[in-house]
Amino acid sequence: MTKRVGVLTSGGDAPGMNAAVRTVVRAALHFNMEPWGIYRGYHGLIHGELEPLTDRSVSGVIQRGGTILKSARSDEFRTKEGQSKALDVLAKHEIDSLVVIGGDGSFKGALALAEAGVNVICIPATIDNDIACTDYSIGFDTAVNNVLDAVNKLRDTAASHERVYVVEVMGRDSGYIALYSGIAGGADVILIPEVPYDVDQVCGQIVQANEAGKTYNIVIVAEGVKSISGASGKTSPSFEIGNYIAEKTGYDTRITILGHIQRGGSPTVRDSLLASKLAYHAVELIYQGKTNKVLGEVNQAVTSFDVDYALAQEKQLNLDMYHLATVLSAI
Repeated sequence: MTKRVGVLTSGGDAPGMNAAVRTVVRAALHFNMEPWGIYRGYHGLIHGELEPLTDRSVSGVIQRGGTILKSARSDEFRTKEGQSKALDVLAKHEIDSLVVIGGDGSFKGALALAEAGVNVICIPATIDNDIACTDYSIGFDTAVNNVLDAVNKLRDTAASHERVYVVEVMGRDSGYIALYSGIAGGADVILIPEVPYDVDQVCGQIVQANEAGKTYNIVIVAEGVKSISGASGKTSPSFEIGNYIAEKTGYDTRITILGHIQRGGSPTVRDSLLASKLAYHAVELIYQGKTNKVLGEVNQAVTSFDVDYALAQEKQLNLDMYHLATVLSAI
């Protein structure tokens, strides 16, 4: 019987997911396997929202952001009953292997299926770039470029009106987007969850820059940084930080939250290539009978790790990059 390979996207959407789906489908056909698309992630798997895909199903999608398979959260799948329903759907449609495209939450779901006997391969796709065992996750490069474009535009108006702009970017537990876009965008201050900050020191740095002749400032804040009081919660930290800067320095200060615009748009070349490489190797591993792996790219080479091992690792931010940011923003 021809092997059937299911593919789903789960968690937050990331530019490049469609490129990965496209490659899974066409690589499966190349290896004489039958690809099936599962819609709305684990929710759709539980409720039988799936169908066979052809090469035409994924024609013209490589340049599109988001995911043609849709994505949805599923509290039901976190339960044993929900997982049992998912297993029944896979068995009913004779799907013996599953490619999961998403982040660590998606991989935890894949691990539960793997422990129940399903052959799984996981592909990291999250703009936060917080998946261990890979240098870059699909979608990160596009998100950073989206932020950079916005920061460059904000700089124009900041310079025109001689203002301080506090720009909040995504990154609940990870400062990658803030750090990389801050360096590339020439931010004066970068605040990330991994490194504690002193808001008075931030104010002092802004004042020092202005006394040296700079008439505007860009402050990049990751959404996951703690508030000035030290708490972390649902309230955006950028408003508290921005208001404090305005009160302490007296400078005209504006706060911009970029929000989900960071997720959208066509994937960059880097994300499209990464998605295509990882997805091809995912199907190749299934063809070779090697499953229950998380794929990644380390030093530009595709690597694979056991799912449970990958989930047990914690990705460490490169603090050399943070040091570079502090040097470049110094007066």
